[in-house]
Amino acid sequence: MEITEVRISLRNDDKLKAFVSITLNDSFVIRGLKIIHGNSGLFVAMPSRKRPDGQHQDLAHPINDVTRKYLTEVVMTEYQRELANPGAPNVAQGRHSEHVY
Repeated sequence: MEITEVRISLRNDDKLKAFVSITLNDSFVIRGLKIIHGNSGLFVAMPSRKRPDGQHQDLAHPINDVTRKYLTEVVMTEYQRELANPGAPNVAQGRHSEHVY
């Protein structure tokens, strides 16, 4: 799997820091990721929906630690880049290769 594009949309909120969309292998987009400031610092939250019982359920998520770490590293790197260049275009494209199957 290769993350080929990351789009960051910064937010000015205490907890919600950004919305994120990623493109995989130039062919599949996942929208609705969030960068959240929680009790333990920043983390990447997967797209989710609220269930009838009030709990949130991920709609898409990594199924192993290697993939989760890779996705988090790429997204957080692009988030930091966006913070450093707030006037720059908010589309970060590049080859973030990691073959995880």
